[in-house]
Amino acid sequence: MRIKDLIPWANHRDDENRPSRDVHPLASLQRDMNRLFDDFWGRFEPREAGGPATLGVELAVADVVETDESIEVTVELPGLDEKDLDVSIAADALTIRGEKKVERQEEKKGFYLSERSYGSVFRSVPLPAGVDIEQADAKFANGVLSVTLPKSQEAQASGRKIQIKTA
Repeated sequence: MRIKDLIPWANHRDDENRPSRDVHPLASLQRDMNRLFDDFWGRFEPREAGGPATLGVELAVADVVETDESIEVTVELPGLDEKDLDVSIAADALTIRGEKKVERQEEKKGFYLSERSYGSVFRSVPLPAGVDIEQADAKFANGVLSVTLPKSQEAQASGRKIQIKTA
């Protein structure tokens, strides 16, 4: 038996797992839920900006907005150029792929440096029926891709108001 085994507070050094009397029950629930998501999705630590570690396989951040006339998809693609992107559309999905390759070689007195980085982003947005894919339009500026997908005339006219009656 070790002396450490005789000290009750020394047996459990993991403060995250030890209940605290001054923590609100909802804070404890939030901590447990955060731990659950961290274990499932992995931790999202910030990466060093501008370094080779910023290039990796990632899911592009996208906003999708539906209006009466169109569906507008905005995707953040920092560090990519227009030539690095591939935007395609099928009857049921808009697919955006980006790929960036960086290679740097430097030779100076006393050392030789060779770095290669590769990263890709991907996003597929399911589309509802009634999108006019022939009239789709895409614009790319300052690392933001905006895709406008107009709805067909039939899709715009298909909605109707439903009257609510009192029971």
